[in-house]
Amino acid sequence: MEEQFLLRVPPSIAEQIERLLNENNPSSSSEDKSLDLSFSEDGRSGTFVIGNDHFPASLLDLPCVVESYKTYDDSSLIKTADIGQMIMVRESGDAAPDVIEYRHGLTPPMRDARKRRFRREPDLNPELVSRVEKDLLKIMAGGTADSHVEAAEQEGDENTRGANKKPAPTPVPKHNVPETLTNAGEPDRTDSDESDDSV
Repeated sequence: MEEQFLLRVPPSIAEQIERLLNENNPSSSSEDKSLDLSFSEDGRSGTFVIGNDHFPASLLDLPCVVESYKTYDDSSLIKTADIGQMIMVRESGDAAPDVIEYRHGLTPPMRDARKRRFRREPDLNPELVSRVEKDLLKIMAGGTADSHVEAAEQEGDENTRGANKKPAPTPVPKHNVPETLTNAGEPDRTDSDESDDSV
């Protein structure tokens, strides 16, 4: 497997790089044909140099892993790497990103992927989590749990469960209809008498 990254540059820099790659005489080593990329000590911010121009660059984590492939015969693909980071080169006046996790993917459907496609972290009380963790460790060691859920929390849960249920419909009394008895002595039920609790 190879180690790879994505390099995203502004359109003006992309044109310069394309011109350098398409030149017929690559052996001439002049100052205006050099490419360089250097990072500072934090490993996240750096400088991209093309010729005599210097541009700020940032190393960002992509929201998901991207696979890269290569082919030798134009019919079969061979996976070469999993790419999880991107080097974003900016114009000199553009502001640096304030986070290290890039919020967009590479394609238009993955725009704002971190917000739209991934589940939010649940809002958990850290004290409750540590209490449950201690109880689980005691149970795994052969003991019993010490802490119990408070009665107020249980009552709150019952109230919320009861609020989600619909009250059962009351049957409409029928007047002047004789009741027929079955063998068991119960009145014969019709479809209109049955209440559907599954709704």
